[in-house]
Amino acid sequence: MRNPEIAAVLIVRDEARCIVRCLESVRPHVDRVVVLDTGSTDGTPLLAASAGAEVHHLPWPDDFSAARNHALDLADAEWNLILDADEWIASGGERLRAWCRQPRLGKVCVHSVVDGADGDAERRNWLTRLLPRGVRYQGRVHEQPVSPLPRGRIELHVGHDGYRPEQLDRKRDRNAPLLLAELAERPGDPYILYQLGKDAEMRGKLETACVRHAAALHATPHDANWRHSLVVHQLHCLSKTGQADAALALADAEMVRYPDSPDLFFVLGNLLLDRAMADPAQALDQWLPLAIGSWERCLEIGERPDLEGSMQGCGSRLARHNLDTARTQLRLLGMQQEIDRLVA
Repeated sequence: MRNPEIAAVLIVRDEARCIVRCLESVRPHVDRVVVLDTGSTDGTPLLAASAGAEVHHLPWPDDFSAARNHALDLADAEWNLILDADEWIASGGERLRAWCRQPRLGKVCVHSVVDGADGDAERRNWLTRLLPRGVRYQGRVHEQPVSPLPRGRIELHVGHDGYRPEQLDRKRDRNAPLLLAELAERPGDPYILYQLGKDAEMRGKLETACVRHAAALHATPHDANWRHSLVVHQLHCLSKTGQADAALALADAEMVRYPDSPDLFFVLGNLLLDRAMADPAQALDQWLPLAIGSWERCLEIGERPDLEGSMQGCGSRLARHNLDTARTQLRLLGMQQEIDRLVA
């Protein structure tokens, strides 16, 4: 059986930091690499060409779908693997050839490094990145491929370091105007609202994020692949803006849909710990035991990389760390309560 032709297709701009890393990781697994540069001034096109890519140029159209679709037209390949320059194939590249034998779209697991409370953490998203010929994108930003073909997961794992603070600073104010323009054309679209909420959260505007996430939740179908991530983001934003009751109500409502989500129970435990700190009179008998129960549930479930937007560690080391800390606090509070009783 003839091997299907696969092209890696990228749109780039000022990615000299990482373009060679990306292309070197993908080159052994594809037939061609097509790079569309949208106005680099840092030597990115020369670096891409030296790494074996076909380099083309297009003035930035202020529309990610337009750029993606132009690059796909240039590639004109049987199959297209869509990557960004700040990504790289970490594992599973050898699976591409065999997978590209059926008419479907492929979802790959993107592992994004993010700053966590105890150092780097990793968020995992299953994104549609493997497209047969003819599939095109829609949306100015956070663009999505549109096709009636089924979608399946391929065990292709992609690293991504574009969410580190120094990289986010470059694009902090880029996405919101594009998202707002898209929302004006598609009012009430839940996916756009979800992305606007995440953008506000990224920029530290948590009150705005809560409003956007709430609107997205109201309109998002229960089976939407991004709903799990949306729920977890909203729980975090509500808890950090002093809306604990609303967060607890949301967690209670969504738990029936995600009873095996370590991410949901992890953020719930964090919320309950915050309540313990704010209400020390009830901390010993109510809030801390509930928080401990939430993190114990995280460890019972374990890691769930299959859940969209899951954070590595919520089912293991992060939950264990919080659990140990809370148990220590519970013991100290119990000792202090006993001392207070004896003194009285």
